[in-house]
Order: sequence, then structure tokens, then C-alpha cells
Amino acid sequence: MTTPIDRLREIMAQLRNPDGGCAWDLAQTFETIAPYTIEEAYEVADAIERGNLADLKDELGDLLLQVVFHAQMANEDGLFDFDDVATAINEKLVRRHPHVFSDGRARTPEEIKAVWDEIKKEERAGKPDGLLDSVPVNLASLVRAEKLQSRMAKVGFDWPDMDGVLDKVSEEIAEFAEASEAGDKAAAEAEFGDLLFTLVNFARHKGIDADAALRGANAKFAARVRHMETALKAAGVPPETNDLAEWDRRWDAAKAAEAAE
Repeated sequence: MTTPIDRLREIMAQLRNPDGGCAWDLAQTFETIAPYTIEEAYEVADAIERGNLADLKDELGDLLLQVVFHAQMANEDGLFDFDDVATAINEKLVRRHPHVFSDGRARTPEEIKAVWDEIKKEERAGKPDGLLDSVPVNLASLVRAEKLQSRMAKVGFDWPDMDGVLDKVSEEIAEFAEASEAGDKAAAEAEFGDLLFTLVNFARHKGIDADAALRGANAKFAARVRHMETALKAAGVPPETNDLAEWDRRWDAAKAAEAAE
């Protein structure tokens, strides 16, 4: 009996078959598919945040397709296949959980984390061993910033309290304002990056997930815009005819409606 995962692999192989396959799928490479892989991971997170389990099921399928797609391309190049991918993660999970699969010794969550980090360090032996080498370059920028900072905090490169972080935020705001007022776009962009990086540090010290916070702000903004659009359509008013004062009034109405929900 063919299992669902086997059928998915068969479908992917057929799509990539030069003899009767799909021209779009055949044209793809690891590089062109990578953005879709990242996008699907975010859509999984979005479904979870919305609490929509039906969407989560669909989005997990889309994410699984990305794994199968990459594995199929690797198989065509004689590199590895889906079974190799599954075997690698199976071995890694067993290796990183000795308290479950080998020694059976009970450990606290803190001890488990310490063992996990030590095993990961052993796994990186022979690979570039710089302090930040294992932080992926293509992570979402806010996520990568937090990981870079956390990695350095482990070796003591961190502010001991919030005062230092707040002083740095104020410093970066002033430097960004100065560069902006000078009309130096390149310098303003660089200073804005420094300011964002420092704000991520502030969030980290407060235990706030900066990426999740920004995604929440995006969702809130979009919801308020939808509320304004609905009101404009009901009134028969084209959006482009509103001046700033009218937009502000409708924005306040959207905020009030949101608070009343």
C-alpha cells in the first residue's frame, strides 16, 4: 500500500521528470526554491498564531512539500534523497537526547539544554568555529539579530542591566536623527540599522520576541486598514479622496472598534 508520503514523493518526481513533467518545477533550483521554503515556514507560524488548525494542516503540508522538493533535486544530482534527510534527523534527535535514548538519566530542563548545547558543539567540530559562524545568514533580520546577540551574551559580551541598553537606544536615535538631518541617505540607513539592532537587544533583555512583536504590529495595522476600508465602502467614499485629517479620524475609529471587541 502506498503511503501518503510515498505518493507525495512520486508526485514530486513526476513534476520534475523531463519527460512530461512541469516546466516551472523543472526550472527550479535550490536557490530559487529557498524563498518559498522560508515563506511557508512563516505561513505555518501565522496559522498557529491565528489558532486556525485547518489552515495549520494545509500549511504544514506546504512546508513538507518544500522538504520533498529540495530532496528530489538533491537526488537528481546524486547528493542525497528524502530517506537520507529523514535518517539524518532521526540520528540527530537520538544523539541529542541521551536521557531518553541511551543513559536514561533524569535531567532538569536546564541540564538538558546544557547537554544539547555541548552535543551541538561536538557536531560542529571540523566546521568553522567562529563565535557567530553557526548563525544562518539568511534568517529573518530581526531573528538573526537576536541570535547574534544571544550568542555573544553567552560569552559575556552583553549589558549587565537595562540601563546600558536604554542609553544605547537613546544614542542610536540621536545618531540616526543627525544623519537624517544632514541629508546623508547612506549614513541614515546605516544608523537606522544600528537603531533596529539595539531595539532588538532591548527586546531580548525584556524577554520579548522582536520578530513576533513586529508581526503582531503588522497584523494590527492591516486589521485597522481593513476596518477603514469597510467603512469607506459603506459610505461610498474612494480611499484616495481622504486627506490626512480624515484618515486620522478613521484610524481613531478603527482603534476604538478594536478596543471594543
